[in-house]
Amino acid sequence: MTVATANDEGTAFDRRLIVPMVLGSVLNPINSSMIAVALVPIGSALGALPSETAWLVSALYLATATGQPVVGKLVDRYGPRNLYLAGSALVGIAGVLGLLAPNLGVLIVSRVLLGLGTCAGYPAAMYLIRSESRRTGKDSPGGVLTALAVSAQTIIVIGPTFGGLLIGLGGWRSIFAVNIPLAVACVVFGLLRLPRFTGEAPTTRLDFLGIGLFAGTLTALMLYLMDPALNDLWLLAVMALCAAGFAWRELRVTDPFLDLRVFGGNGPLIATYVRALLAQTASYAILYGFTQWLEAGRGLSASHAGLVLLPMSLFAIVISTVTGRQKAYRPKLIVGGVGQLVVSVLMLTLNAGSPLWLPVLVTLICGLPQGLNNLANQNALYYQADPSRIGAASGLLRTFSYLGAMVSSAATGIYFKHGADTAGLHGLAIFLIVVAVLMLILVLADRSLSRVGSNSPS
Repeated sequence: MTVATANDEGTAFDRRLIVPMVLGSVLNPINSSMIAVALVPIGSALGALPSETAWLVSALYLATATGQPVVGKLVDRYGPRNLYLAGSALVGIAGVLGLLAPNLGVLIVSRVLLGLGTCAGYPAAMYLIRSESRRTGKDSPGGVLTALAVSAQTIIVIGPTFGGLLIGLGGWRSIFAVNIPLAVACVVFGLLRLPRFTGEAPTTRLDFLGIGLFAGTLTALMLYLMDPALNDLWLLAVMALCAAGFAWRELRVTDPFLDLRVFGGNGPLIATYVRALLAQTASYAILYGFTQWLEAGRGLSASHAGLVLLPMSLFAIVISTVTGRQKAYRPKLIVGGVGQLVVSVLMLTLNAGSPLWLPVLVTLICGLPQGLNNLANQNALYYQADPSRIGAASGLLRTFSYLGAMVSSAATGIYFKHGADTAGLHGLAIFLIVVAVLMLILVLADRSLSRVGSNSPS
């Protein structure tokens, strides 16, 4: 399958693709991060507990964790243009629904639509990068992958600050409304710049049964994680049955939704997926849990809480930009893991009377793992994945990232079950120490990281 671009005769990366690639890939991060400072205002306005507003986080990630590899598979089969345009349009619709939502239930529906709509941007971008590499006969510029990662990372870390400013200016509904102009921009640039698919349409049917079993596995797991209890263990049984059925199906169908035989034989790629899960568990626990404590436990407004996170944003941007072109992925991940461990330990020292410089210091140090971990994992995947399955592989990377976000959301709901107080923050910190230690063990044990990127992809 090939994609024709406007400069087919050239040998340089078509830089007209960069704007729609970046715009599409940041739609999910901006909606993931802005909601962090909106959970408390939304809960106050709609009379919802933290365990209930946590569904605004989980609903988006459940939809996206399921949808990303599905859309990635479709991108591999049919090219990125139409899926990118359809997803962007759905984001705009979700923005309108969130702006007008009368209750929490409708807001959750809006977040589900946002999750589905933002599925196309990242797999489409990774597909285009790999496609341009094939067209030009050489590896895509390191700066392109770095721009993609840094833009998403930048949005993640400045999202709470930006969201806090929006809430201060127009209330919490403004973080939904901002999706409307973003979606319009994506549609316009997508129509003008994305190439049309010129390959042959596949003759095999899409594996709908496999997709359904995959979705059932994730849904049952998330429902249990939201409120773990002995009388809900049946959800884990459902998850196990769906997972077993999914594995049985994918190992036997001609054109599987996810070719488990390929992934099963690629240990380094699987390790990257697990690292992404652990990194995002820690990252989003900070964004959601720590931010809620700043507002409810430390008494800051949404705008001020966003400003406290600003040092993390600035430091992460600097770190990502400076290290983005370097292929020393293992040292990056070691430093990122150590940084996350330090942050988690410092969280244990916080209380309602802590001087403001202490939470600012926590967010500053947090910029280190924020700027290193996601970038290193994304770039490692680019070299580890099968080029013909780059859309599905990159979509699955996001799936594992969103699983981490789901775990962090569940942990936040558990520790903040009765409110975002200091005791809950300390419990969350101990949980994050365990996550950071597991991350470091996994990185130190993976010697293959030292060889990633030493050869250009074919």
